[in-house]
Amino acid sequence: MSLRLDHLAWSVDGRVILDGVDCTPPRGALTGLLGPNGAGKSTLLRLVVGAQRPDQGHAVLDDVDLLGLPRRDRARRVALVEQEATTTSPLTVREAVLLGRTPHASRWGGFSARDLSVAATALAEAGIGHFAERRLSTLSGGERQRVHLARALAQEPDLLLLDEPTNHLDVHAQLDTLAVVGGLTARGVTVVAALHDLNLAAAACDHLVLLRAGRVVATGSVEEVLRPEVIEPVYGVRCLVLTHPETGRPVLTFTAR
Repeated sequence: MSLRLDHLAWSVDGRVILDGVDCTPPRGALTGLLGPNGAGKSTLLRLVVGAQRPDQGHAVLDDVDLLGLPRRDRARRVALVEQEATTTSPLTVREAVLLGRTPHASRWGGFSARDLSVAATALAEAGIGHFAERRLSTLSGGERQRVHLARALAQEPDLLLLDEPTNHLDVHAQLDTLAVVGGLTARGVTVVAALHDLNLAAAACDHLVLLRAGRVVATGSVEEVLRPEVIEPVYGVRCLVLTHPETGRPVLTFTAR
């Protein structure tokens, strides 16, 4: 689905957090949302999903203004996986993933056989079907992160927003998560992921948006954005860009100025 962010702005207590963000993440692609701490990445995702209301601007998905939709309708189209936090939830993993079906479920009849089937598929796709009956509170941070990804998959969104999706994950689990995302984009789902790891973005993303102090400073392909003259003033480091010998993708190294 085609996404267009049009002049999104948000401030709190007189402090500007996002200042007129314009960008167009491509349909059926993984767009990496980059920028140093405080750049506004998480806030931008929360505005798009409707968790916060912008001071101005629009988030348009296939000519539909997402921010004008009723909450339930928006949840059928957009899913957000936020950064993992500790939990004492008594829910099992299966029950937590089934929450992703809430926007689709009958208001009176509970979850249908199809809802249960979609949740089971999401559990398997996220690689956590083997602990579906475990309590969410007993899982590690990385395991819970994958549960939240499965919950988002169960929503069957057209647009998936990920805030640091590889946080707490080991290298193998990171690659598994990226493989899941790759399967989604191949099916036409548009994915926008806030990432801190520039090399992960270089290896996995199709398109990049770079923020600094709430403004877009660069947008385009991996090769267009991940260049020393772009990265160095934003992150305040020296950057050397190499080429991966197998993939041909950029590999970045950093030193202090």
